[in-house]
Amino acid sequence: QVQLVESGGGLVQAGGSLRLSCAASGRTFSSYVMGWFRQAPGKEREFVALVGWSGEGTYYADSVKGRFTITRDNAKNTVYLHMNSLKPDDTAVYYCAAPGRASTWSTELSEYDYWGQGTQVTVSS
Repeated sequence: QVQLVESGGGLVQAGGSLRLSCAASGRTFSSYVMGWFRQAPGKEREFVALVGWSGEGTYYADSVKGRFTITRDNAKNTVYLHMNSLKPDDTAVYYCAAPGRASTWSTELSEYDYWGQGTQVTVSS
């Protein structure tokens, strides 16, 4: 059974930085793309970033491009989301997610079968 556990959320002022972590267990971590998504109050969950199997390939939502960086450490079975220049609009619960198929490279929520419990990020103005 795949388990994903996020950490690192918190309260930060606009312009500040946070690093989220997601520890994975239950299968060969390096065989799968990993993604970050977020859900703001009253809004649908949306794609933020994804990272390929070796960490060299990444893709970002336009809203975070240039401010957020996704990385992974396959030796530690962990994926990270480095968030800089945070804005109040970045306030949301952030989730890491993993697809069920090793061939998946997608920004679609429906392609991800495993989700963490989420970690709250609050950016004050």
